[in-house]
Amino acid sequence: MKILRILRNYFFYCGIEKDEYNAIKKDAYVSNFEVWRVLHFLMAAMFGILYIGSLTNDLMKPNSWLYLLSFVYSVIIIILFFMLKKDSLAAQLLIYLTMSMLFLFGCILSVKRPEIPAVSFIAFLLITPMIMIDKPFFMAIELSVASTVFLLWTYGVKTYDIWKIDCGNVIPYTVVGIFLNVIANSLRIKEFVLTRKINIQKDLDDLTGLKNKGAMTREINQFLLDKSSDKGTLFVMDIDRFKSINDTYGHDVGDDVIRQFGKFLGEMFINDEIVGRFGGDEFIAFIKNADNTKIACQIADDIVKGVSKNVILADGSQKISISIGMAIYHGEEKNYSELFKKADIALYEAKADKRNRYRLYED
Repeated sequence: MKILRILRNYFFYCGIEKDEYNAIKKDAYVSNFEVWRVLHFLMAAMFGILYIGSLTNDLMKPNSWLYLLSFVYSVIIIILFFMLKKDSLAAQLLIYLTMSMLFLFGCILSVKRPEIPAVSFIAFLLITPMIMIDKPFFMAIELSVASTVFLLWTYGVKTYDIWKIDCGNVIPYTVVGIFLNVIANSLRIKEFVLTRKINIQKDLDDLTGLKNKGAMTREINQFLLDKSSDKGTLFVMDIDRFKSINDTYGHDVGDDVIRQFGKFLGEMFINDEIVGRFGGDEFIAFIKNADNTKIACQIADDIVKGVSKNVILADGSQKISISIGMAIYHGEEKNYSELFKKADIALYEAKADKRNRYRLYED
């Protein structure tokens, strides 16, 4: 069973566990996108040069239409790449389409020279798998189908002796290509896993384990720059009389209060919210795609009441309370700072209100 699990992980998840693979899959898609976009530029340049050369070279002239079609195809794919998101499934499918076109190109070249064994097609079998990051299972299907099509197509075109040589080369090189893809994927995916771990550690607050100021600022700004998203709610929170807690009980107790508050927020916001510690005793939560003021006030009320019950001093001698300032995003603010200023103004108003510990910013 252990061997089967290892094989499954290598062929379906590039040598790592499923959860790890899903966590870095988008990073792999982005890497594919960037590599293959550059390759399409190179392909367009190469086929353009080959087409120009075929106009004057008698040996290349029979393939001139093939070079022209390949050039036009490369240019079209480049245009599509600039229209698609880097981590989209559509971009991945375009890459597989290009691989199929390359194998088809190799087939046509081999058919045009039936008297010699296939060279270009076998080269594609070896090179292509090493520059594609995805589940090796998909590449195994791609290579197997391409090789089957090649052998069936060329069977009636080439002499049997030449076809036998091609068959003896294509089958083992298909297997080699599959294993090259497995090895290349496992090595590159592990780099993504390591990079992700480093980035996570860099983005985490040491005391609470939540996101730190830099990570929150970056992620909220990315959301605000997304033109397809025009609503959200920002909560700015801090602990009331925290300096007094530190002065009276010591910084160890103050740190423990911050840890408890961080744990409470981490357990409360478990979806796609951006939650973290801004610094000192100040925390931030940003709820994406939410602009309902009643719901925002209800969430703030739940936080205030939850902190009162769940965040306590070790000796229980003093209740912990917090104040919350909220700002609703309607697609107007251009960056995090503009939205934060509004929530911060509301926070100061909440701290001045002895009855209501949260306040919504109003123009």
